[in-house]
Amino acid sequence: MDGAFVTLFLAGDVMLGRGVDQILPHPGDPAIPEAYVRDARTYVELAEAASGAVPRRVPYTWPWGEALPVLEAAAPDARIVNLETSVTVSEDVAPGKAVHYRMHPANLPALAVARPDVCVLANNHVMDYGRRGLTETLDALAAAGLRTAGAGGDLDAARRPAVVPLPGGRRVLVFALGSASSGIPHDWAAGADRSGVDLVDESSEGDAAEVTGRIRRAKRSGDLAVVSVHWGSNWGYAVPREQVRFAHALVDGGADVVHGHSSHHPRPVEVYRGHPVLYGCGDLIDDYEGIGGHEQYRDDLRLLYLLRLEPDTGLLDDACLVPLQAHRMRLRRASRADADGLGEALTRAGRTFGTAVSRTPLGTLCVHAAR
Repeated sequence: MDGAFVTLFLAGDVMLGRGVDQILPHPGDPAIPEAYVRDARTYVELAEAASGAVPRRVPYTWPWGEALPVLEAAAPDARIVNLETSVTVSEDVAPGKAVHYRMHPANLPALAVARPDVCVLANNHVMDYGRRGLTETLDALAAAGLRTAGAGGDLDAARRPAVVPLPGGRRVLVFALGSASSGIPHDWAAGADRSGVDLVDESSEGDAAEVTGRIRRAKRSGDLAVVSVHWGSNWGYAVPREQVRFAHALVDGGADVVHGHSSHHPRPVEVYRGHPVLYGCGDLIDDYEGIGGHEQYRDDLRLLYLLRLEPDTGLLDDACLVPLQAHRMRLRRASRADADGLGEALTRAGRTFGTAVSRTPLGTLCVHAAR
């Protein structure tokens, strides 16, 4: 915090399980209960077929690649990521799911190396290996000194915001929610005496009011409130009307930032009443390289979201998006042409919200009002 502004780093899905786990120093059991792929190492082979050889037992910094020096240079006051994997050796496979993600707890340094201040867990993979897997995930993250939000041993714990202290007694409060529209099973919902995630209905005015009530009770003068929401489908730029209404209700009720994720590629950014609404941050780290079928969305391109906020009002001063590309299961800087193409796609998608995205001379993308 430089006194004038608070800078937040936000990212979409950080999926260090499955194929990524297999190239790290302590790979877990590669067997996975998927219909077409039974061995997680197959996803590494697909990436190699697309981009070239991927080393094994890579340093923990490998998946992050060139994202790490960008973050060091930006020096954000708080780093918030959606950790979309269980951290467990549990074999309690969640029934009825097509995809299961887990990383070995010994590979947690691959997360810690990015120094996240909050790991959001209200998503559709945190309980892929059951409630026993969730308990191990929570324990492993706590032992590593990593804050979590959105899942817990009961509903109160799942709803409790993560608190990131800032200089001068200020705080960033992170509330995390998940919606069934992202694929979270209804029986994953936390209860009074049951572990799970904070599951909400994005079409419910009552659920929006409940969340904003929590924000008002927790927020004090000088605090910034981030609501992180896992919602929606994997593909496409359209934002459902109920998500827009829900996001607006959150801001109207005291949220300073709405941090949406679940889509595998970036979705539009809105500035509503001066506050940023990220409808879908896209994946940041995953093992999808080499999987075909949705090439038009360029899901190999990833974004680091750096938001600069006025500390007293939470209003957006600047939104800088840093474009990266997944290559050999590692992030590298995107080319100028790819950055331009991504900016154009987000500008087209943002017309409904009056926003545009353009490349700066430094190669980053800047969100601004459409002209």
